[in-house]
Amino acid sequence: MSEVARPTQASGEAAPAPTSGRLQSVFQAIGIFLIVQYVMGQFLGNGNKNGSTSPTVPAFDDGAASGAQITNYNPIPQMIAPLWPMNTSLDISIYVAPSLVMPPLSAAGKDSLVLDEKAFTLGDYKDTRQVDTTFKVPPEVQSNGTLWAHFYVALQGYPLDPGAKAYDVTKAHHFFYPLNQVLLKKKVAKTRKLVGASEDQNVDDEEALGSGPTFSSFYHPNFTMSFIPDSGTQSYVNMHPAMRQYVRLEESGARDASGQNGWYYPILFVNTFWQLRDHMTELNSTVKELPLHIDLNNLPNWKFSLYASIGEGQKQTQKQAASGGPMPAAGDGSEFEVFKKILIDTNIYLLATTAIVTVLHMIFEGLAFKSDISHWRNKKDNVGISFRTILANVFMQTVIFLYLVDNSDGTSWMILMGQGVGILLEAWKITKTVDVRIREAAPDSWLPYKVTFEDKHKLSETEEKTQEYDQIAFRYLSIVAVPLLGAYAVYSLLYETHKSWYSFIITTLVGSVYAYGFLMMVPSLYINYRLKSVAHMPAKAMTYKFLNTFIDDLFAFTIKMPTLHRLATLRDDVIFFVYIYQAWAYKVDHTRVNEFGQGGDDEKVEEKLASKPLAAAPDGGTSVASATGAEKNAAKKRK
Repeated sequence: MSEVARPTQASGEAAPAPTSGRLQSVFQAIGIFLIVQYVMGQFLGNGNKNGSTSPTVPAFDDGAASGAQITNYNPIPQMIAPLWPMNTSLDISIYVAPSLVMPPLSAAGKDSLVLDEKAFTLGDYKDTRQVDTTFKVPPEVQSNGTLWAHFYVALQGYPLDPGAKAYDVTKAHHFFYPLNQVLLKKKVAKTRKLVGASEDQNVDDEEALGSGPTFSSFYHPNFTMSFIPDSGTQSYVNMHPAMRQYVRLEESGARDASGQNGWYYPILFVNTFWQLRDHMTELNSTVKELPLHIDLNNLPNWKFSLYASIGEGQKQTQKQAASGGPMPAAGDGSEFEVFKKILIDTNIYLLATTAIVTVLHMIFEGLAFKSDISHWRNKKDNVGISFRTILANVFMQTVIFLYLVDNSDGTSWMILMGQGVGILLEAWKITKTVDVRIREAAPDSWLPYKVTFEDKHKLSETEEKTQEYDQIAFRYLSIVAVPLLGAYAVYSLLYETHKSWYSFIITTLVGSVYAYGFLMMVPSLYINYRLKSVAHMPAKAMTYKFLNTFIDDLFAFTIKMPTLHRLATLRDDVIFFVYIYQAWAYKVDHTRVNEFGQGGDDEKVEEKLASKPLAAAPDGGTSVASATGAEKNAAKKRK
């Protein structure tokens, strides 16, 4: 079995399926995390990087000096070397107990012995052992006590029991490690029915919610215990703390002739890197017996350095988040948990495909943002622009932002920042379309002032038609959307639970936005149909956005999720195909200024007017270029 022990999912456990947006934030967070870890030098410890200048530590049997021979004894060794050489056979026993103090092994209960292996070869990567057992949970552990694993390791044939007369600390050693973890409990917000629930039930829910962080003891049934045979000579004082915590110095305190260097026992790494929070059991008085699966093997030093450094970084991140400190760049650790779950549960080819399309998703999102801004900066009029759609987009994105803030415990700051930038972009589009003014309200109004939207200039005939078509489209759209929103709100109020009335309003609105948000593109398609043109549309930005839509479709069919949600990801594709048909049906000549004052920026408008074919033959008495009113106005402005 590989070093990654796959935990078994508890029956009845139903983890929520991650969405494509969450996957994107996961890969962004892990990318930032790995870069920071690499820069800080946490992938590999300092090890023996001094080359020929590092002193050579002799083997213990040849180089251990007596006290009389040492003139400059250092209690903290500078350089340390392995006490036992590679290919040594070891005997290993592991006992579980609620106390750090163990009685003699002869008096220890047999029920506490969970592993007893003989002749395990240090450095033989093919030598792997597996143990599956169960043990009774001590009462102290049920009451938030620590469950300790006591490790007894010795050269083959030597006594393991420290209480034995023949026990030799140079041939055996004993250490302990906690098997349970004290973690911050996920604070689940209590919800209640706003209509139809009794007052007693509501009071109980509010009291159960409590305040402040709550910690509890958790246990994972799978442990990978790995010896690190190739760790070699190390600079003990310069080792990274993530690795040094697993180094145990030889207990007699022996030094070489210089008095500066010592030895250490084989590193036994208790690898909890692949333990997922979803697979842990909370320990309390109801837990009487626990399963235990142990994988015993050898692990290369570079893997040990990688697991230890990243694992320690995640522990510090979780501690910082639990203490209420500022949220680190990599989040509170929940996104990294999702990333590890993907690595464990996902096929390697599917994982590689997911990583590639996630990078493409980020690239296309950036290109769409750039193209959208460039299009609106060069926009010369409001032809074909659905102003109501822009207002609706601002409202919908604000609703989504408030929803994310309301559920901020599981939301990455990158998602919140991206949503906030989207709101600012849509608000900027409003200022490019109309003038936003604050005017005095009517005498009978409750408010002294009101916000008005005023046209930037006198509208042309085509712009007036655009406003008319926009009103028609939104009128028909409201006939469909408003009853659906009302029906969903009534259903949610009667049959679903909510934290508060505010949460009910935000959740209902965001549910409608997610369900019917794609309908906001319908007015633009209707305007295209009535104007018989797509020249006013931001073609590049829309192409990038629709490419992202297809990437979301790929996620929808590669990630476990409900069928209805999977089908819902295909809704934007319908809009895209309609737009493709309109682009084919309403051709655009990109070599000239179009009828909406866009394109052809490399030539002067006057030259384009002169190069157009005549609307009538020269002998007909009329020599008028087929220029549109927008082009003539643009020419006058340039003059």
